[in-house]
Amino acid sequence: MRMIIYGAGAIGGTLGSRLHLAGFDVLLIARGAHADAIRAQGLRYCNPESEMTQPIPCVNHPDRIIFQPDDAVLLTVKSQDTLQALTDLARVAPSSIRVFCAQNGVQNEALALRFFKHVYGMLVLCPGTHLTPGEVINSAANPGGLFDTGCYPQGIDAAAEAMATALTQAGFSAAADPNVMAIKYAKLLQNLGNPLQLLLSDVDRIREIMRVLTKEALSCFAAANIDCVDAKTSRARFGVVQPGAVANAPRGGSSTWQSVARGQQQIETPFLNGEICQLGRLFQIPTPANQLLLTLSLEVAAAPDTFLTRSSEDLLKDLNMA
Repeated sequence: MRMIIYGAGAIGGTLGSRLHLAGFDVLLIARGAHADAIRAQGLRYCNPESEMTQPIPCVNHPDRIIFQPDDAVLLTVKSQDTLQALTDLARVAPSSIRVFCAQNGVQNEALALRFFKHVYGMLVLCPGTHLTPGEVINSAANPGGLFDTGCYPQGIDAAAEAMATALTQAGFSAAADPNVMAIKYAKLLQNLGNPLQLLLSDVDRIREIMRVLTKEALSCFAAANIDCVDAKTSRARFGVVQPGAVANAPRGGSSTWQSVARGQQQIETPFLNGEICQLGRLFQIPTPANQLLLTLSLEVAAAPDTFLTRSSEDLLKDLNMA
């Protein structure tokens, strides 16, 4: 099975590099200066134990690919880029191609199913940083990340099992999970805090802030009858990945922070905190805390140089008053 990594940033670059090193046939899709750097000098991959530069084939658009029957696409773009990525892919790839949504959020799979017959959810827990063209940092050694996968909306098949086996061989923790969306909803709870690094001047009250955000989300999940893995189970599964320091490459921050650091104004918060806001409106559950984080995130992404951060204590007060 050829692995086509659609979005060779922190997550996609880490997946592509480790799969290539393990001997799998890998093709990257990247864009802009990042694609240019990979094609010119290879992809530089660093983790706590090693660093290497690998000559992995890379194109800048799906229309540069001649698709094969056994191809698997690992969709690793951020959620705000999913629709365009799927549209471009559907114009040139057969609808029977297998698409694995290795992304934060829980709406990418449903969108992919509009275009393709075989769609898979994939849990993503991988400490990764991409700030420099041609380079990805993976701040975990063994395993390098957690990528459980299963059919969408549920079940497993031979392709899901083969993907889990391949990712395990590449140095990740990966299992074929027939209810993968339930653990993706648990990961969504964790991702509700992604914007905080952009908004706060300190982290003193961050756990209390997360409790407020999570309480709203769980109320929405209950009202919508959404299956979400419980905290004890998810902590145990997520705990298999232990972050580690990479020499001369400090951990950059959340995926949302990295988008803003790279100058992007379109961020993933509408598909994280915004997911909770949408559920709240559908099921008449108040979600003022997640709405405030969404609003502030859009403000800082639009004008990061003039945005005024606030203390965690002040934000907590605002959330409790919202």
